[in-house]
Amino acid sequence: MTTNERDDLLESLAAHRRFLLHTVQGLTDDQARKRTTVSELTLGGLIKHVARTEKGWIDFIVDGPAAIAMTENSYAEHADGFVLHEDETLAGVVAEYELIAKRTDELVRTLPDLGAAQPLPEAPWFPPGASRSARRVLIHIVAETAQHAGHADILREAIDGQKTMG
Repeated sequence: MTTNERDDLLESLAAHRRFLLHTVQGLTDDQARKRTTVSELTLGGLIKHVARTEKGWIDFIVDGPAAIAMTENSYAEHADGFVLHEDETLAGVVAEYELIAKRTDELVRTLPDLGAAQPLPEAPWFPPGASRSARRVLIHIVAETAQHAGHADILREAIDGQKTMG
């Protein structure tokens, strides 16, 4: 079976999203807020972070560098993105993530040119004058999701022994 680049991207995104979301199946909100390692990471916070990160990068593809430009509040907003607050629910952040994922998938299907690039905003972690193509951004989203799915698997195993694989 042959696939095209867009199908490959969609398949990769779907697979890593499944792994990530598997780690929170059957958890309570309190379990999703629980720190199970010495890090600050929680399962609810990871879902929230991955969703916000994906949204930000998709906004970048569509709207350009202002979508991810650093502001005075950016660092606090970034840190807050890892926290499932008492007024938030795991079901709520999962639902938000699913909506963001649908938007991303639709963009992958319909974007006229995956090679279309946007300039990156000025930031210490981006080379001056650099840009990113939609393709490279989508590959980054796949990598980000996969990395955090691995983190989530460790956190979940510490709660009740459940593993995504194995």
